Amino acid sequence: MVQAEWVDLGAVEELRDPPVRAVKVGRLQLAVSYLDGRFGVISNVCNHVGGPLGEGRMDGEYVVCPWHAYKFHFATGLGEPGFEEDKVPGYETRIEGGRLLVNLASATKRNKLAHEPHPLSRKIRREEGPLRLVGVSTTVQNRDNPRYSTSEALLDTALAHAVQLGCETRLIRLNDLSFRACEGYYSKSARACTWPCSITQMDASDQLDQVYEAFVHWADIILVATPIRWGGASSLYYKMVERMNCVQNQVTIANRVLLKNKVAAFIIIGGQDNIQGVAGQMLGFFAEVGCVFPQFPYIAHSRGWAAEDMERNVAYVKESTELHQGARALVDRAAEMAKTLLHTHVSSAKVERAGRKAFGGPHDALAEES
Repeated sequence: MVQAEWVDLGAVEELRDPPVRAVKVGRLQLAVSYLDGRFGVISNVCNHVGGPLGEGRMDGEYVVCPWHAYKFHFATGLGEPGFEEDKVPGYETRIEGGRLLVNLASATKRNKLAHEPHPLSRKIRREEGPLRLVGVSTTVQNRDNPRYSTSEALLDTALAHAVQLGCETRLIRLNDLSFRACEGYYSKSARACTWPCSITQMDASDQLDQVYEAFVHWADIILVATPIRWGGASSLYYKMVERMNCVQNQVTIANRVLLKNKVAAFIIIGGQDNIQGVAGQMLGFFAEVGCVFPQFPYIAHSRGWAAEDMERNVAYVKESTELHQGARALVDRAAEMAKTLLHTHVSSAKVERAGRKAFGGPHDALAEES
C-alpha cells in the first residue's frame, strides 16, 4: 500500500475564486478547481500538447484547456463523455482547518489515447521526379457567378508555360476552399501553435491542408497571384498566410525549417497602385518562412490610382503580350533557381537569426510528474 503524502495547497477561502487555477508543488504542476462546494485537483498538463489546464475555464464538471479546448473532469481527470479513456492524473483531496490538502501519492494514471499521426506530420522527403510548381490564386469571387480575374489569367499563362518546360503543376484557388481563419493559438503560447496547424488537426473539414501539403511536401516552386485591394494583397492571401504561423513557428520552437529548397515568386495585378508595398510584404513573409527567390521575383501591373474604368484594365491584361510573356519569363527564372537548389547541399545546422531567438524543442511537461 502506497503511503499517503498530504500537502497543503492553501486556504480554502482563497482557492474558491477563481474557479480554476494553476498551483505548483515543487516541480509538479496541478490544476485546482472549485465547483458547487467541492474541490478537485488534477494534473495541470493537458494530454494534447501540454497546455496549462489551470489557466482554462469550467464547462459544467469539466476543465477546458485554454489552448485547444480538450476537456477533463475537474476531480477524476477523465476525458469528456466518449473520450473517458483519455485522462490526466486526478488526486485525492480533503479539507482540514480551513486548508485544502492534496495527497500526491494518490495520483491516478495518465492515459493518452492512441491517434494515427496526421498525414502532414510525415517526414519531409522530396520524391524523385521533375520540377513541381504550385500556383495559388488568391482572387475572391462569387463562386456561382465568376468573373474574369486578371491575376489568375496570368497565373494560368505561367502554369501552361511550366508544363511546356516539363514541370508538374497544381493550381489551388483559395476561393474554392473552405478554411477557417487563424484563431490565434500562437497568441496563447508559442507551443500552442502546432505543426500541423491546430485547426487542421481538429477539423477534418478544413481544406487548408491542400495548401500545407503542396507547400511543405510537394512543390519546388510556389507561385502566388494576387490582385491589389486597397493598397494590399487580397483578403484571401492574408487569411492563408496567417494560417502559416504554424510553418514559421517550427523554426522558432524546434529549429525545424519546413520550407527548405523552396522558390517563391509572385504575380501582382491591380486597378490601383502600391505594387512595391504589396511585393514587399509578400517577399518579407515568404523569406521569413524559409523560401528563396529568383532574380526579379515578381511581375506586376497597375494603371494607377485614377484608373477606375476596370473594363479597360481587364482588356489591357487580356491583350498585353508583355504581361503574358513576363509570366512565362518569371517561371523560367524560378525554374532555374529551383534546379540550382536541388543540386545544392543545404546545411541542416541550427538557424541563427539575429533578433529572432529560438528556444529549443518542446518542453516535456509530462516529465515533471515522474
